[in-house]
Amino acid sequence: MARKTFFSFHYAADVWRAWNVRNSWVAKPDHVDVGFFDSSVFEAARRVNEDSLKTFLRKGLENTSVTCLLTGTDTWQRRWVRYEIARSIIKGNGLLTVYIDGVKNRDGYTSKRGHDPLAQMGLYRANGSIYLAELKSGNWVRYSDYGLAIPESDLWFAAPKTNNVVQLSNHCMAYDYAQQKGHANIGGWIETAAGLAGR
Repeated sequence: MARKTFFSFHYAADVWRAWNVRNSWVAKPDHVDVGFFDSSVFEAARRVNEDSLKTFLRKGLENTSVTCLLTGTDTWQRRWVRYEIARSIIKGNGLLTVYIDGVKNRDGYTSKRGHDPLAQMGLYRANGSIYLAELKSGNWVRYSDYGLAIPESDLWFAAPKTNNVVQLSNHCMAYDYAQQKGHANIGGWIETAAGLAGR
């Protein structure tokens, strides 16, 4: 059975690197990506309105079991990457971070390592319910693009017990594509994320 993976990344800065990583993934047997869009499709959806883009991203995540964050310099602060992370948590997808700063762009340059996007988002408990939080200007705040409670039973990891935010990175693995031979190993990394989430 093919593993369907959603690839999340910063389009403007990292599409070339992300494309190369994605191609190494789909070249393997039984690997299918259903969440890789070129920047023109993404920008067209964004131009309509925010609700249209949110619908577009939710549809991209349909029928996927893993969300792979291809992380460059500024991926961690991109609003729509955070939305894809939030919807992946709600959906129950496995999550992993793959740093791609060491992958050369079309001009042959690598980039600076950015923060782990999964360390910029977390969960906390308030009034008996679980909510998403995001790190903004050094402070944890309730996640602004999805304010509803998340059923504890929908989480594949232990829910937080207090109002202290638990970063999503505490439950997910992170890898370096260039240094850890991602072209050969990304399939195993994605399978590990799926296994952790019971997917």
